[in-house]
Amino acid sequence: MLKNCKLSFEIWGLLLFLIVMIPNFIWFAIPAPNDILRAESITEMVDTVASVCQILMIVSICIFRNRESKKLCISPFVIMVTVCYLLYVASWIAYYNGMINAIVILGLTIPPCLAFLFFAIDRKNGIALIPISIFTICHVVYGVANFIV
Repeated sequence: MLKNCKLSFEIWGLLLFLIVMIPNFIWFAIPAPNDILRAESITEMVDTVASVCQILMIVSICIFRNRESKKLCISPFVIMVTVCYLLYVASWIAYYNGMINAIVILGLTIPPCLAFLFFAIDRKNGIALIPISIFTICHVVYGVANFIV
């Protein structure tokens, strides 16, 4: 996993992170009606692990590059990144329109994680798969435990 990796700035990783964060920036600035996401979390330890893994995930998709990865182009994985992002945005739109149910909550948690996962797979970035996987599990546990169960 490490022998084919090199330290190199991956602009597409940073851009993916920034576009995934756009709805979050909007949410920070403009609260949604009936905004349950601002409630205090009951999964503090899971949230801490998720935060650490999120940082490691972003760092790993931005600074590690596989020597064998080609230039970014349209591929099945890039299409899946796009689909996941669109599902994520659709979930935010539903949330802002007052729809709060398990499907919307899962739409706010799973698609962005899968977008990062598919990006890492496309870029052959095995290092990023570890923090992405842990972050995904923690993010889903947070969403389910705090807002679904």
